[in-house]
Amino acid sequence: MAKLALVGAGHAHMTLMTNIKQCVEQGHTVDVIGPGERHYYSGMGPGMLGGSYSPKEISFPVQRMCEEQGATFHVDSCVGIDPEQQVITLQSGKKLEYDVASFNTGSSIIDDLVKPDSKDVYTVKPIEKLLEGRNRIFELASKDHLNIGVVGGGPAGVEVAGNALAAAKEAGAKVTVRLYHGKSFMKQPPKKVRKQVRSVLEKHGVQFVGGEYVSEVTTGKVTLADGTTYDDDIIFIAMGVRPRPLFEPSGIPYGKDGGLLVNKYLQNTKYSNIFGGGDCIWYEPQPLDKVGVYAVRQNQVLNDNVIAKLNNEPLKEFTPGGDYLLIYNTGENTGVLHKFGISFNGKPAFAIKDYIDSKFIDKFKPDYDK
Repeated sequence: MAKLALVGAGHAHMTLMTNIKQCVEQGHTVDVIGPGERHYYSGMGPGMLGGSYSPKEISFPVQRMCEEQGATFHVDSCVGIDPEQQVITLQSGKKLEYDVASFNTGSSIIDDLVKPDSKDVYTVKPIEKLLEGRNRIFELASKDHLNIGVVGGGPAGVEVAGNALAAAKEAGAKVTVRLYHGKSFMKQPPKKVRKQVRSVLEKHGVQFVGGEYVSEVTTGKVTLADGTTYDDDIIFIAMGVRPRPLFEPSGIPYGKDGGLLVNKYLQNTKYSNIFGGGDCIWYEPQPLDKVGVYAVRQNQVLNDNVIAKLNNEPLKEFTPGGDYLLIYNTGENTGVLHKFGISFNGKPAFAIKDYIDSKFIDKFKPDYDK
């Protein structure tokens, strides 16, 4: 009998979480650590902000899913790992022993510019923060004029700006949404895609503020590097993501961004009983973008290899796959799609994204929660 610990109840662990019963029947014990009783799918988070989806529609009842199969679910978070003693320390102070551990702890938003104790400032992760932001938009909708700021000129900033505006319109607010994008806007996508995204957002009514980086965010105010200030009632932070600082302090090999260093088997390069997937890993064979598609692609291999390790069986290689479809949710059930040099925008793009995301949800969501 072996002890399995699943640290994080996110996208990359979905197949593993549906196979807990198999592990238990093989004589193993399973502990799952997650921050809440539900896990929110990040791909549909902006749509929840904009009113396209309800919170239940984009989340999984992970605690119930795991406990019904015989696992022990801890509503908690991991703050340390002793890889030699094979012990995980939780924020509550509880310690869990493991023989095999898999990490899917996601990433956190870079929010260094936000002053401590600032009010009405929402990071775009964890996804629940977008729901808090939506609720706050509705609370302030009766103001003479509502100003919403979104800091970050990448895909997350784009999706949050479009959907924050959609939420404000739904709430009946007189609103201005500003997207602070620094000295560049959406650096990675082709120029044609950038133009389409900007055009759609401007058509919706989003204002673009560029040329200078944001230097500070406090309650009600965004300050640029040149000293220019903007008054915003609600501010969303979408400046990029990084793994939580968990592996380096624990003495576990890590990559350039601090993520768990894994090989082609999604297995740590030093500790063969530690695996990982999603945003919290650094994939040694080649850098991977921090996009949900890789967590989804890692599901089956991570599942197979963790179970194989429990049973002393051979491991399988993970293949990242080729080019992936990108669809940006620009709010009001519109989107911009790009793949293989083809791009188009509007409601058809959103419809395709909705179909793909909903298919993922339906695959893992238990019938009682649909």
